[in-house]
Order: sequence, then C-alpha cells, then structure tokens
Amino acid sequence: MRFRMCIALLMLSGLLVKPVSAGTERDKLQDYFNTMAAKVHATADPSAKRAILSQNLSQLSGAIGTLRESRLLSANDRRSLEPLRRSVQEKQDELNGLRGFAKIADKDLDSFASYTVQDFEQADQYVTISVVTLLLIIILVVLLVRG
Repeated sequence: MRFRMCIALLMLSGLLVKPVSAGTERDKLQDYFNTMAAKVHATADPSAKRAILSQNLSQLSGAIGTLRESRLLSANDRRSLEPLRRSVQEKQDELNGLRGFAKIADKDLDSFASYTVQDFEQADQYVTISVVTLLLIIILVVLLVRG
C-alpha cells in the first residue's frame, strides 16, 4: 500500500508543474462510470453484471476511504468527499439489498448501471471537490484496478 501511495504522491507532484482543469478530471471519473456501465450492458450473465457493478463501486469506495484518511487533504476536502462517499455507499447497499434497500433484480441491472452513471453526472452539479482531491480519487481507482 505504501508503494501505491508513493506512486500517487509522485503523480500528484505533477500538479505543481502543470495545472490540471477540474473539468478534465471530472471527465475521467465520468469515463470510469461509463466504462462500468458499458461492461454491464455488454455482459449477458446477471451474476457477472452484479460482480462488475460491485467491484467498481467497491474500488471507488476504497479510493474515497483511503483519501479520507490521507493527510494530503484539507479538512474542507475531506468534508467535500462525504456526499460522494454516501452516494457510493447507497449504490452498493441498493445493489446488494442492504440497509433497507430492496436488492436490485437481475433483470434491472442494466438499468441500475445507467442510473448510476446518470446519478453521478447530476451529482457534478452539487458536489464540489477540489481538483487535487478529484485527481487523487482517479489515481487511487486506477491503482486499485491495476493492482
């Protein structure tokens, strides 16, 4: 895990050299969700669809959790992650039928994947995350996917 954090820090240091626009980073996160939905739609087996959704939501949740514990973020950035963390947790709970949610039926998994993409697109309007925080989320998700 330390190796991953070192890589993330090295990548973050690139921000000092070249400014990054928040729009570009939001697009990368949006691409992550679009790719997830495309994989779900392209898969015929409901258990495989559920696994794709579960894995992607877990990776994002793990990245957010790691960032919340990181000393790299300000208290304000940690607070700004909370709505995103709650939203991801609700999607996981809904997918698996936990905490008062009915489990998403196998026949509705494609719709749920599309809904998840749309929900995160709309969240863009009310969730404000700094460019650094957004970049770190993306870096951690990429590391989790490859690791």
